[in-house]
Amino acid sequence: MGRNIATEQTMPLPPLSERHVDPHSYPDGVAFFDGQYLPMSQAKISVLDWGFLHSDATYDTVHVWDGRFFRLDLHLDRFFGGLQKLRMAIPLDRDGVAEILHNCVALSGHRAAYVEMLCTRGASPTFSRDPRQAINRFMAFAVPFGSVANAEQLRRGLNVAVSDKVRIPPASIDPSIKNYHWLDLVRGLYDAYDRGAETALILDFNGNVAEGPGFNVFCVKDGKLSTPAIGVLPGITRRTVFDLCSEAGLSATAADVSVAALKAADEVFITSTAGGIMPVTVIDGIPVADGKVGAITSRLMALYWQRHEDPAWSSPVSYT
Repeated sequence: MGRNIATEQTMPLPPLSERHVDPHSYPDGVAFFDGQYLPMSQAKISVLDWGFLHSDATYDTVHVWDGRFFRLDLHLDRFFGGLQKLRMAIPLDRDGVAEILHNCVALSGHRAAYVEMLCTRGASPTFSRDPRQAINRFMAFAVPFGSVANAEQLRRGLNVAVSDKVRIPPASIDPSIKNYHWLDLVRGLYDAYDRGAETALILDFNGNVAEGPGFNVFCVKDGKLSTPAIGVLPGITRRTVFDLCSEAGLSATAADVSVAALKAADEVFITSTAGGIMPVTVIDGIPVADGKVGAITSRLMALYWQRHEDPAWSSPVSYT
């Protein structure tokens, strides 16, 4: 029997305990809004919400792979840290947020999912410009997993361009607060597209490499790894690379990375919850080293996905 689309568009989803999970029931995903689990088509915010009007929000994303959350505890740490720094409050503790994220995935039926928790400043009942008058709003959703790099790009490596656009300096926006301030990154993307590249890296305020739209970057030279230290999001996958390198006996440091050093690297890769560890083989139209995915990058990619089965780093979703 097919889905009742009319009912799906006007009613919240049934409670988890009353629903048999069909992985094809909600192919576009499930959201949690205002205390209800809804199809993604019903996930809407007011145009008066400060998250929409002023990008006044914080969020975090975690992925589910083969039915398991990966490093959810670290994502929760960062999310609640962002709430505190932005003086936002939600009526949920860590366990409450984790339960909602698990329920979104279970209700969606997806075993590979991109899962987001977010809080906006909300809207003021009197349209006040005083942020203290706004009612903070928590929401969450789970949608099918998507990667910065597709299967072909993962095989051959990404073609990246370095834009001259400058990332918002940390004195203006604390990069440890995950945020939606992306106009600098979007401008960098258009620079990359204009030059025939697939994605972009932009600079920090000192002219060194910073990060890209939704990802950190690493370079490898003489067997040693380095990644930009200033003005970048301290990504969870970035941290995971440090953890994997420590276990594998590889040297990894956070330091200034000049554009020249990046282009002279033996290997380059990017890291993101949306895709993991992804190789870069062309920068500004020039191959990185021999233009092939490097041995250290390949080794770390394999280790990264192997750890998704480790109960110390992952937690299963209960789909029933």
